[in-house]
Amino acid sequence: MKPRSIAVVGAAETTEMGKIPNTSIIGLHADAALNAMADAGISANEIDGIATAGISPVDLAHYLGITPTYADGTSVGGCSFMLHVRHAAAAINEGLCTTVLITHGESGRSGVGAGGRGSNRSVLSSQFEAPYGPVGPPTLFTIPWSRYAHVYGASSEDLARVAVTQRAWAARNPRAKFQDPLSMDEVLDATMIATPFTKLMCCLVTDGGGALILTSADRVDEFAGKPAFILGTGESVETPMVSQMEDFTSSRAFRVAGKKAFDEAEITPADVDHLMIYDAFAHLPIFGLEDLGFVGKGEAPGFIADGNTAIGGSLPLNTNGGGLSYMHSGMYGMYALQESVRQVRGIAPAQVDDVAISVAHGVGGMFAASGTIVFGADHR
Repeated sequence: MKPRSIAVVGAAETTEMGKIPNTSIIGLHADAALNAMADAGISANEIDGIATAGISPVDLAHYLGITPTYADGTSVGGCSFMLHVRHAAAAINEGLCTTVLITHGESGRSGVGAGGRGSNRSVLSSQFEAPYGPVGPPTLFTIPWSRYAHVYGASSEDLARVAVTQRAWAARNPRAKFQDPLSMDEVLDATMIATPFTKLMCCLVTDGGGALILTSADRVDEFAGKPAFILGTGESVETPMVSQMEDFTSSRAFRVAGKKAFDEAEITPADVDHLMIYDAFAHLPIFGLEDLGFVGKGEAPGFIADGNTAIGGSLPLNTNGGGLSYMHSGMYGMYALQESVRQVRGIAPAQVDDVAISVAHGVGGMFAASGTIVFGADHR
């Protein structure tokens, strides 16, 4: 993709966030979509492309009264929306459509309209991991972290510091679920979920959603929303089973997706002013910083401890508070994208000065998939 050929011209989250007991999942998608349309200054009949995960794009298009010429139902977990951005950019550049709506909505806390989660015995994880007793992401994600900690001498304190640093950012965000200051001892002494993850090292469980509207860069003046240009995109997948990772201390999907996006944008980590790394659990920013090339292997805990990702640091990270303190409805990638767009637009609650380039990096499953999007500010 040619850098700056595509732009986000509409971006918004649901009207309410946190606990929304009176709105179904598809209602959350629609609420976010309508808010993004209002931000862009357009109506549904001006949209000819649609992408979503968690529900069918067919259901969403029907619900919103959209007849698209492009539809994408890619669903690879929390980074699905990064992949949607990449695919939509390609579709627009190819002339398959002109204006793409990407939506997310989940009733993660209230469960309104949510389906059941029955086990499918035919999938690999049910055959080769489930019999050994893991109970969802908290137990599965401890495996790579435990290996990382053994190899590089990392500790529970390193995980706690991620949570504390991001809570300080959340304190600047009125929409964040948790805003009160957090101490290292509070994180370390919180209820143990799965060793070494305490409750405050794990993501929130909330309701909410978000939506983006993309179009070609030569049309941005037709829309009300300030554009956020897409400079580079990347995606990859590794394995559906955490036990089959190539290296427990590093994500191959992270490395491939990140390099592709950075190469396409023609940037290096030194050019990045602001960074969002999916943080369903506190170890993910550590893996992301290293796999994206911001620091060397084993160096991320020290980089965070030195204050580089904190307020006033050299690389502001997860400035909305992240999945640990802002919100996490299940597939968090949309919220990372939203914050990157806000930062390059210059309208974020915890706005960083002079953000020209922001990177949003996501994970799907237990390091199963990854997507990376590089955003650039409007300097025309």
